Amino acid sequence: MVSTFFNINLNNNERQIMKKIKRYLVSICMLAFLLPMVSNIYADGHKKTIALLPGVVDPFYFTMHRGAKHAADALGVNLLFQIPKQWNVSVQVPILNAIIAKKPDAILIAPTDKVQLIAPLKAAVDQGIKVITVDTFIDDGMYQDGSGRGDFPLSYIASDNVLGGRMAARALAKSINNKGKVYVSNTVPGVSTTDQREEGFKLEIKNYPGISLLKTQFNDDDANKAAAQLQAVVARNPDLSGVFGANLFSAIGAADGVKALGKSGKIKVVAFDAPTRIVNDIKSGLIDLAIAQHPAEIGYYGVVTAYAALTGQSIPVTIGTGFTVMDASNIDDPDVKKFIYSD
Repeated sequence: MVSTFFNINLNNNERQIMKKIKRYLVSICMLAFLLPMVSNIYADGHKKTIALLPGVVDPFYFTMHRGAKHAADALGVNLLFQIPKQWNVSVQVPILNAIIAKKPDAILIAPTDKVQLIAPLKAAVDQGIKVITVDTFIDDGMYQDGSGRGDFPLSYIASDNVLGGRMAARALAKSINNKGKVYVSNTVPGVSTTDQREEGFKLEIKNYPGISLLKTQFNDDDANKAAAQLQAVVARNPDLSGVFGANLFSAIGAADGVKALGKSGKIKVVAFDAPTRIVNDIKSGLIDLAIAQHPAEIGYYGVVTAYAALTGQSIPVTIGTGFTVMDASNIDDPDVKKFIYSD
């Protein structure tokens, strides 16, 4: 049940999306092969510096960093890396400002808010720093189109999160035999990725008339809060059939809540993201399935794309990476295990 490029119950429109993404990835891989042949310093002898600023401490972003480091080493550029301890604008922006003060040539950032990061990132651009967003986006995510306050980043590199949400809905519907009550455990409103996953899930779950969708529970990226919310939802709805955890903390918390109630296997949990903890829960039967992103690819393509822009190359405005679907039947397959996130 491996789906590196969304090969899971795709409709015609989604197949076209897949083909476009493949073309982008082929182009960027060719670029990665050709770029080392180009001098990695400016005419004035300045070695390029690219900064990576993720959203929060978690295995997803550490895995992304490893991919970015691999590309940076291959291209001979400096890579700055600092990661916020909390998913919070008030924590991320001071780090961003400190990075801007170091005057890197480019910044790769996972913005923690679609609106509140526009002004700080515009300040970076105004100082001549190229900005590319990874995993999350600002404004509407439509860059370089001449509209909106946040159209100035050069590119957005991420999973197709709406499609990922749809895949999660299909998987959860199948696991509960297309009937029952379900809800989405999400982090906070205003985060582009998790907003889109919830959107995709809700759009797809409408195709299952036997499933009732309960109110979304927002947990502030706190697994303990997500666990408590699961138990509260069950108190109100003893016949709850399943939950979709829209990020790793949401999924882990939901699984913990299921375990605390002694309902492992009875309440189905579908997770988005695949750190070791979620993989262990799949093996134990606590979590049924995980939609794994490819964060190392996001980091790798982020650095390669930034390098291309810095050396005057044309780059795509959006680059999509794939998913791998993990469940008990394939979790030990080497072609699947390589996509598990790690610290």
